[in-house]
Amino acid sequence: MFKHVPKLKSPLPDNSRVSTGVSGLDKIIQGGFLKGSCVLVTGGTGTGKTTLMLQFLNEGLKNGEKCIFITLEESAEDIKADALQFGWDFLKYEKNGQLRIEMYDPFELTDVNLRLKDLIITNNYKRVVIDSTSLFGMYIKDDYKIRKGLYSLVSTIKATNCTAMISSEITEDSKLLSRYGIEEFVTDGVIVLYFMGIGSQGFGSVQVRKMRRTNHAKAVYPMEITDNGIVVSELEKFKA
Repeated sequence: MFKHVPKLKSPLPDNSRVSTGVSGLDKIIQGGFLKGSCVLVTGGTGTGKTTLMLQFLNEGLKNGEKCIFITLEESAEDIKADALQFGWDFLKYEKNGQLRIEMYDPFELTDVNLRLKDLIITNNYKRVVIDSTSLFGMYIKDDYKIRKGLYSLVSTIKATNCTAMISSEITEDSKLLSRYGIEEFVTDGVIVLYFMGIGSQGFGSVQVRKMRRTNHAKAVYPMEITDNGIVVSELEKFKA
């Protein structure tokens, strides 16, 4: 048995990379997300979407970057508690002004693009997370308005030159990559998280479905949520 790592070409010199905080994931996307890109993380309930985004922010905080977490469902206290279970002290960064956590009404979010843009630029936030766009449909019933709002939101974020992640939850039997079928087209990258239960055991996996200007690996990789966060493992093959 031996471990197999895809041989990927090095990124172009002007393609600055931003580490996700997950070494195994960085390895299959040429070192991280493109600086200034917006990436969608999608998957079913309990697959680790929020954990991945928390890990992404924690990596930036460790590096001295200013970050903002915009939540549409969890309270700021819940988010800090979620992070702390992995040893990430978000309260410390919040107190020193390096981290900001804001809770928005999903209905309001479609009308605050200018405010959001000003907030990111004025405070020089380098990493932005929005969790989760799936709640748009609970407040906005018109599909056209939902898609228009999501397109405008992603466009606004990308105009700030920060590096961002947004999440979308899909049902287990969905053939779409996002709840509304628009997020995967307007974002620069798409990461899909899977969960499979066999008997009393559960197994997670991750696949990079899209990453612009990146020669990314296409396979589905084993993934585990540990006490220290998400770990993406290398593929293993057996000798004949």
